Amino acid sequence: MTRFIRILAALAFLGALTVRAQDAEVKITGNDTMQYDTKAFEVKPGQKVKLTFTNVGKLPKVAMGHNVTVLKKGTDKQTFAMEAIKFAANDYIPTSAPFKDQIIAHTKLLGPGESESIEFTAPAEAGEYPFLCTFPGHFAVMNGIMTVK
Repeated sequence: MTRFIRILAALAFLGALTVRAQDAEVKITGNDTMQYDTKAFEVKPGQKVKLTFTNVGKLPKVAMGHNVTVLKKGTDKQTFAMEAIKFAANDYIPTSAPFKDQIIAHTKLLGPGESESIEFTAPAEAGEYPFLCTFPGHFAVMNGIMTVK
């Protein structure tokens, strides 16, 4: 009986490890009306995140390209987006400090029907982390929150 209890305890412990080690999978789409279908998602501190973004729109990339850019907690979305406009050659992703240092992860700028998956580790600190599209003018309506909890 004691051996049986030890085996059950070991299995329960391993099961808990499996749950803690499980990656988060997030799927987001963007469309021609500058909307994400997902405005919020939750992950655990330090969790591996696989984010798949798909542009489901039909308009050409030069007119309606979209991306997902996850920013550090406390980053001002408007200031960041205004800086991003200067980086058209880099898919509107800033490459200069301090702005590049405010990015946790980002997808490429995608055209109609394109999709990309990225992987990153959620921050260790709990809180709300903004995400947005950096294509000029999109951030005002195309944004959301990743909550680390």
